[in-house]
Amino acid sequence: MSEKNTGGLRGQAVGQTSVSTVGAEGHNLTYRGYGIGDLAEKATFEEVAYLLLYGKLPNQAELDGYKGRLKGIRDLPDALKAVLEKIPANTHPMDVMRTGCSMLGTLEPETDFGQQYDITDRLLSAFPGILCYWYRFSKDGTRISTDTGADDIAGHFLQMLNGKKPSELLQKAMNASLVLYAEHEFNASTFACRVCSATLSDFYSSITTGIGTLRGPLHGGANEAAMALLEHLDGFGSIDNARKELLNMLARKEKIMGFGHAVYKISDPRSPVIKEWAKNLAGHVGDPKRYYELSEMVEKTMWDEKKLFPNLDFYSASCYHFMGIPTALFTPIFVMSRTSGWAAHIMEQRANNKLIRPNAEYTGEKARAFVSIENR
Repeated sequence: MSEKNTGGLRGQAVGQTSVSTVGAEGHNLTYRGYGIGDLAEKATFEEVAYLLLYGKLPNQAELDGYKGRLKGIRDLPDALKAVLEKIPANTHPMDVMRTGCSMLGTLEPETDFGQQYDITDRLLSAFPGILCYWYRFSKDGTRISTDTGADDIAGHFLQMLNGKKPSELLQKAMNASLVLYAEHEFNASTFACRVCSATLSDFYSSITTGIGTLRGPLHGGANEAAMALLEHLDGFGSIDNARKELLNMLARKEKIMGFGHAVYKISDPRSPVIKEWAKNLAGHVGDPKRYYELSEMVEKTMWDEKKLFPNLDFYSASCYHFMGIPTALFTPIFVMSRTSGWAAHIMEQRANNKLIRPNAEYTGEKARAFVSIENR
């Protein structure tokens, strides 16, 4: 394989997009030209989803109409609920999201590409219910309502998960998280969605492809791994002892997830935003296991020892933990958000489509004669 391709296409431009730009100047991220810092601070997730899908920020009337449309299509079909109830409790939650998407695609199929906006809205509205309905039923047999009446997706998800309306602080933190995870250019799952959609496959198949790609631990599981790291380090008592263990892990060349990035070279612009939310939530709900202090220690140690900066996934771990979200549900939240970005890319691919079919550099045997079986 040629030297330029040894990094799994890393650094190779494989297409064009107007949806987002990642890594400009080593540390920038924009959605349709808007900086991620401004969006996370000032916009709701619904505004950002509208921006990604329609190319502009909505005015108040457009936003009200869009949120009303999403609220009106949250309930799940009985046939889908029946399938979710049959999924075992020990199933990986990402498999639940993949199965839920596929099942909904059989019940409400795409028969014409003109349905793609409606299907996107349906999936954005349905995914929180798919996850929470299965989780609550598999956990304690509760058949929850997936039509909470909550004003936005962030509050809707937390209300279904915990059985009560979330505080304003928790709702704002979840909203910011959804904004930060909404889009990230040609990452592995987005590119997989585009490859699938380039064959002119249906919308559900493309989104399911994205879910399956995100399921892999090298893409979507870093926040879960970061939470496991914090829980491991907490077992060593003091912060000093935890730091010693972290240094031992580095000496053993163990992978510390949630640091560095394939595209950003200076810093991840999303990290300071989610770190601030983790700090705010720790002070609000209490931090009996000192996970925020541990996180800061890990961040400093990784920079001092490896010059690696935290990416979005690292402080998302403690942020979600402080919100009372089970670790196994961290990556499915990613799906709830990234569906907006995936959908924007699928639509963009369809609008100017060419089949994505790269070549490979052959490294096998040279041409040779066939040998009949009796002479082998």
